Amino acid sequence: MSDLSPEEQWRVEHARMHAKHRGHEAMHAEMVLILIATLVVAQLLLVQWKQRHPRSYNMVTLFQMWVVPLYFTVKLHWWRFLGVWSLFSAITAFITFRATRKPLIQTTPRLVYKWFLLIYKISYATGIVGYMAVMFTLFGLNLLFKIKPEDAMDFGISLLFYGLYYGVLERDFAEMCADYMASTIGFYSQSGMPTKHLSESVCAVCGQQIFVDVSEEGIIENTYRLSCNHVFHEFCIRGWCIVGKKQTCPYCKEKVDLKRMFSNPWERPHVMYGQLLDWLRYLVAWQPVIIGLVQGINYILGLE
Repeated sequence: MSDLSPEEQWRVEHARMHAKHRGHEAMHAEMVLILIATLVVAQLLLVQWKQRHPRSYNMVTLFQMWVVPLYFTVKLHWWRFLGVWSLFSAITAFITFRATRKPLIQTTPRLVYKWFLLIYKISYATGIVGYMAVMFTLFGLNLLFKIKPEDAMDFGISLLFYGLYYGVLERDFAEMCADYMASTIGFYSQSGMPTKHLSESVCAVCGQQIFVDVSEEGIIENTYRLSCNHVFHEFCIRGWCIVGKKQTCPYCKEKVDLKRMFSNPWERPHVMYGQLLDWLRYLVAWQPVIIGLVQGINYILGLE
């Protein structure tokens, strides 16, 4: 085997696998049925859990999104991913710690939104570059740069996964921090009326004074006025809507007109992109658990 090329070794292993499982068609059909039934039942249970107890579902999903890739990273020796994951986890843990403190430091909301907005833009750009690399490889444009198709495809898929994975992770962490900070400040509550009265010169997201008028051009950031006439810092309302996935006013919960607020179409939350992130969240967080459950059932039934 050591004298064979990688392709020849793969063919030998493939032939051995077929020889080992020859005559077990009934067993394999039973395993396929178990897999399909488990996937259907698990999907129904997850949907019911999400509808009835969304808070616990989101917390467990976020934890699994964060931890499950770590297991495969260590097992498969993906040290580069482990380094990026460790750096992201360390900074995000510090940001989350700041966002959950009481009393809330005045500079924390802006710090949180700036960090997650930065990760959002980096992950979005990384995903776009990865997608373009995959498409260029499919059209054979990698040959113009004398790059092997497998290397170009691995590069594109890796960037695409990095962008989507950290895009999902930062949005979920940002949503959790946004809810916690807004309820701590007192201008927002998930189910009831605000616990504080909002002054016209105060931002309802961060609770800080607004010094730039809506009609003025700010040096660092501008001031936005929503259709409900409430005003906010630019970074705060962008973080609230884009990063925190909030589509309503932080104070009165009126629907936010995103097209009017953001002239750049790339900054508007996209329905298809959100659905893609939900699919990836299910793939990373729950699919390994379901596959492990299927393998456990097969082991108990003596199937191989």
